[in-house]
Amino acid sequence: MEAEAVILLAISSWFLVAAAMLWGMLRIARRHARDADERQAETLVRLAPPPARRSKPRRHKQPRPAFAPAYRAAHRFAHR
Repeated sequence: MEAEAVILLAISSWFLVAAAMLWGMLRIARRHARDADERQAETLVRLAPPPARRSKPRRHKQPRPAFAPAYRAAHRFAHR
């Protein structure tokens, strides 16, 4: 075999191997996604809360600042 043919054969074989591995990974990912969707749907049906009563909507609670302990300590000293 000539050198060019060997190099071309090696490159094409690498492309075929890469395509086969990509196809296999896509199959695995597609099946995993389908199974995960089914499991999530089952979980959501099982964990679905009962219909809520009509009541006033809750007011959004402001998150506590990260410096809350230092802020409280400063206010304690300010009011002494």
